[in-house]
Amino acid sequence: MDWTWYLLRFDGRINRALLWQALLIVALLAGLLGLIGQAIHVLNGQRMFTSTLTLDFDFGLDDLFKLVDPRAYRSLASFDRTDLILKAFGLALFSWIFLATAIKRLHDRDRSGWWIVAFFVVPGVFSQFSDLLPDSHWTLPFGLAASILWLWGVVDMFCVPGTSGHNRFGPDPLAEIEDASTPSAAKGWDQSREIEFVPPSASPPGGMHVKRDA
Repeated sequence: MDWTWYLLRFDGRINRALLWQALLIVALLAGLLGLIGQAIHVLNGQRMFTSTLTLDFDFGLDDLFKLVDPRAYRSLASFDRTDLILKAFGLALFSWIFLATAIKRLHDRDRSGWWIVAFFVVPGVFSQFSDLLPDSHWTLPFGLAASILWLWGVVDMFCVPGTSGHNRFGPDPLAEIEDASTPSAAKGWDQSREIEFVPPSASPPGGMHVKRDA
């Protein structure tokens, strides 16, 4: 597999399994950054080493929408410089990986990558600023619409199979996997090569005989 294309590029298609795998990769990388942050603090003498490691670094889609919320920047003062740098690096990297793999998965569903706006951006922005909206019945349809879009996106991208065969974004990734798993000997076997026809005058009587060296 071309890992650069898989995790960082936006063209082509991937199946459901690879999208779930990308989320697992992001979780493992987030844990690794958490360990790196703790190791840096221990080496600088800011924390004592303990046998129990606490992974306090995580990544969620809600972190993306905090970038457009001025209220979130007030908490940056409480962040250590090391934690802030790692958090910024991780957020940029993980966001790119999520967008790259999610858009390729939308392509597998024969949808434009811009559907990511309806499935995740709109619900995420609404959730981030929903506490600023007045507590009124007229806001309920907006909340319901945002929830429906988010649920639709999760089911469509993580649960529903992609379109079979080629579509406008490329070949079927499952078909490529099946072709790769088929043994070359089975694909290249030609039955006619293993059978020879002998003249009727031959002994025993003519007919089809299987080659002895087959």
